[in-house]
Amino acid sequence: MTVYKAFKNFIAVFTALAIIICTGVIGGIGYLAYSSSKEDSTYAVSKLGSSGDEVKSIQRKLSSLGYYKGSVDGIYGQATKSAVTAFQRNCGITADGICGKQTLLYLGLGGGTSSNSTSYSNSDVQLLAKVISAEARGESYEGQVAVGAVILNRVKHPSFPDSISGVVYQKGAFSCVNDSNWYAEVSDSAKRAATDALNGWDPSGGAIYYYNAKKTNDAFMHSRPIVRVIGDHRFCL
Repeated sequence: MTVYKAFKNFIAVFTALAIIICTGVIGGIGYLAYSSSKEDSTYAVSKLGSSGDEVKSIQRKLSSLGYYKGSVDGIYGQATKSAVTAFQRNCGITADGICGKQTLLYLGLGGGTSSNSTSYSNSDVQLLAKVISAEARGESYEGQVAVGAVILNRVKHPSFPDSISGVVYQKGAFSCVNDSNWYAEVSDSAKRAATDALNGWDPSGGAIYYYNAKKTNDAFMHSRPIVRVIGDHRFCL
């Protein structure tokens, strides 16, 4: 009888352990499936033939940047594909007309963050530093911070895109994204200047434009009210 009871106890313990292990494995599989599903939903791929709210968001963003002229109908047609391709080409990323993870991030639509958020990602900081380095190379440190501040002022301004990437890659906004300076190593001072601008230092006086009077004859820029002059740059409203 003692042996029989011991055997029954062993079977009961073994059965309980098996149930716990199986539950853990199934739960793990479920978690992985959920995680994968969540990741995929964060960065859905929109392409020719797609439709829905994400396509509408893409069309609205491309329209605000000057790439898309069609209606915001949520249908990823040839016009939307062409606009995405043009945006990708201008950004220097693969121009395949497919709006995947990287393109969504460049449009400021990736990651599900609010456009009203005052926090910025590491990629935002790096992009801001890259523009400062390319646009204000050779300027004083104050002048570098001022360039970064102008970009951030545009993000907050209703007439411009509501993300750093949107402002930087807005069609025709910054010529540096298409010249050799864009591929030069980002200077350490530009990295510090980006951080200072993000922390609230604005030497530009709230400007939303700036230009080098020695290098541009653009009538529109020369017509803007000047609020500060720092180095070779005139900062305007």
